Amino acid sequence: MFKNIGPGVLVAAAFIGPGTVTVCTLAGVGFGYALLWTLLLSTLATMVLQEMAARLGLVTQNGLADVIREQLRTPLLRNLVLLIVLGAIIIGNTAYEAGNIGGATLGLEAVFGNVYTSFFPWIIGLAAFFLLLAGNYKLLEKVFVSLVLLMSISFIITAIITKPDIGAVLDGLLLPGLPDGSFLTVIALVGTTVVPYNLFLHASLVNEKWKGKEDLGKARGDTLWAVGLGGLVSMTIVIAASAIPATEVNNALDLAKGLQPLFGEGARYFMGIGLFAAGITSSITAPLAAAYVANSCFDWKADMKDARFRAVWMTVLLIGVLSLSFGFRPIEIIKFAQVANGLLLPVIAIFLLWVVNKSSVLGEYRNSVLQNIFAVVIIGLALLLGAKSIITVFNP
Repeated sequence: MFKNIGPGVLVAAAFIGPGTVTVCTLAGVGFGYALLWTLLLSTLATMVLQEMAARLGLVTQNGLADVIREQLRTPLLRNLVLLIVLGAIIIGNTAYEAGNIGGATLGLEAVFGNVYTSFFPWIIGLAAFFLLLAGNYKLLEKVFVSLVLLMSISFIITAIITKPDIGAVLDGLLLPGLPDGSFLTVIALVGTTVVPYNLFLHASLVNEKWKGKEDLGKARGDTLWAVGLGGLVSMTIVIAASAIPATEVNNALDLAKGLQPLFGEGARYFMGIGLFAAGITSSITAPLAAAYVANSCFDWKADMKDARFRAVWMTVLLIGVLSLSFGFRPIEIIKFAQVANGLLLPVIAIFLLWVVNKSSVLGEYRNSVLQNIFAVVIIGLALLLGAKSIITVFNP
């Protein structure tokens, strides 16, 4: 099994970042188990989109932005789409990187206290720097397998400690409902699971792991189990957060502290370790995705050790560390990134559906009727998410 583990584990690690932990925490505190169905549906949607991206990357041996450049023949349309991609992912990931590093810092605070808080961002940044500097996909894969397992075990044990009502959990999973005031939380849960930059990351990374279409079965299996595990982890955070009073929790660190008096020191430590793993994995995948997107958009044909590739991820990482260390929060840039991502998800989902149905691109590996039905439903969801993301920026 471990021999067949591939980039799916990086995709799972990327969408379970500090933002996901925070949103799932607030969902559990505010609505108990009632919104678990949202995570089940969004996990299935992520499986469908990521499988299409992985299949496209493996069969064409190109990244998603490479395929966009090749298939969109109209220069104006092609340049517009590539501009949205660059803006949303490179600038967006730079803006969000401070939050990723901050999440890992909160995890360390939960475990070690506030003694070395000022050093934590630099420790995390240096760890991410040296892992990416090695330019070795196999090393990254092994590190991520370890961190995702650590994160999964930590959050699952935290949920088990709270002794959830299994019947109520199953009701929340299988009986969709919208409690009063929950609509925006539902949108947030879906938005933090279906992540646009993961489509670009996955399409590029499958070619680091496998050599061609003969490995498609392995890539599919890797995608399904990794994204499924990521969805399970998100659900366990909701379950754990459901166990404590709403007045005590505003973010993920509060969840770790709130569990302590109810369930002992162990719960706080497990939650802190899980939050640290979620933060550091996202701190690595966000710069890596930005570098792959720049590589494809500018047609560099660079590998992970190329100076241009490294310059992109180094810039994203450095700005993230400096922003967090000096308390600088680039609000306007984050707003721009939210708008760009709101546009990007439906645009890329529509493009992806179009291109995976083209015989000239995928031949016998194009979409089935069932896959197309799922994809159309997901595109409707992507349009809703995109509209909500843009409206939120202008009407907070």
